[in-house]
Amino acid sequence: MGFGAAPRLSMKTRVFVTLKPSVFDPQGRTIVEALRSMGYASVHDVRQGKYFELDVAAASADEARSTVSEVADKLLANPVIESYRVEVDGDDGS
Repeated sequence: MGFGAAPRLSMKTRVFVTLKPSVFDPQGRTIVEALRSMGYASVHDVRQGKYFELDVAAASADEARSTVSEVADKLLANPVIESYRVEVDGDDGS
């Protein structure tokens, strides 16, 4: 770390990946049908997704968010059919 560089802290981040609304979700549909057969008629839709937790060394929440967004773009989500949301502990922005 160079002189004057901000200390790097370990920040817990979360990435929520979901199918875009226009993409059919067969697993979600199957879950809705199973719930209805179990008597949960009030459940009208289910969208399945993926959840990731990453611990990132960063000088700020913005830096952690930027790094994790790159990771999500390149590896965790398929941008053609999925969207994602990043959360960083101690940061109320999304």
